[in-house]
Amino acid sequence: MTGIYDDDFVYRLQQGVSQLAPRWGAGTDVSVRLLTLSENATFLLEQPGKDPLVIRVHRPDYHSRAEIESELSWIQALRASHVVTTPALIPLDDGSLIASFDDQGQTRYVVAFAFMPGKEPDADANLIPGFELLGATSARLHQQASTWPLPTGFSRKTWNFDSAFGSQPLWGDWRAAPGLSAPDQSLLQRLCDQLQQRLAHYGASADRFGLVHADLRLANLLVNNDQLAVIDFDDCGFSWFMYDFAAAISFYETSPLVPDLQQAWLRGYRSVRPLADEHIQMIPDFILFRRLLLTAWVASHPETATAAAAGHETYTAGTVELARQWLRQQQEDTQ
Repeated sequence: MTGIYDDDFVYRLQQGVSQLAPRWGAGTDVSVRLLTLSENATFLLEQPGKDPLVIRVHRPDYHSRAEIESELSWIQALRASHVVTTPALIPLDDGSLIASFDDQGQTRYVVAFAFMPGKEPDADANLIPGFELLGATSARLHQQASTWPLPTGFSRKTWNFDSAFGSQPLWGDWRAAPGLSAPDQSLLQRLCDQLQQRLAHYGASADRFGLVHADLRLANLLVNNDQLAVIDFDDCGFSWFMYDFAAAISFYETSPLVPDLQQAWLRGYRSVRPLADEHIQMIPDFILFRRLLLTAWVASHPETATAAAAGHETYTAGTVELARQWLRQQQEDTQ
């Protein structure tokens, strides 16, 4: 199994963060340890007598500096308007927010965040009330994004059919999924073709498509008592608003809790912002869109703990079964 985050690469990133530590006001007596490997590498920088910092080292050749700056500008706007609880950005000694270091001739971009207490929600029945809160949070994010004037030069990726499944897919080709047989590939191609048609018909007008977090899964939520914080805006970009629910159930799409989670999310959403039934009816499509996209991600990020936890070939098989059920439902609906 291959991937960019081998031990040597992670060690080099860790050394780069250590060298940058003084620029965030840290002394020489610091500890830098790996927290997570996903799209990026995230480290915890600790030193005696000071609050820890969460340091994100960006994956090479994914986001440009302008895209990172745009993400940070949205975070600042959200914090300033108290739309969502999310960690503060920690500036460098010159006031800038993006650091960098050279890694074997390539520039690695680095951002620091304040450490925020809390834990990832558990994927059990206790999650249902939390999804009502998440739905309200999602609605506030969408409401803010619908009225916020984008800063000059604002640049973020677009999560639509072409960027997910076109000739240059952002997260790789789902056809490379481990354990995908020829018959199952044909079935997923049918899913892909029908999703393309249905999403084109649904459209991307301003009442349904805009700036979204795009990765509100459990790993990017922190619960502290009755407070919900959202972290990791690294995938924020332009997509359908209902895609945020599909992202929220990432890797739990087959759970029997999903219908209850959806109803709770919708209750929370509608407590903040109106939502027409035509958008709700598209949620199953976005769940399959996200699942197929994640199937490509698991295939292209095999070294990550997230891909391992998903089960590689097991995840592929689950995608095929979900696609089979979705296609069957589409056929029944047209009869």
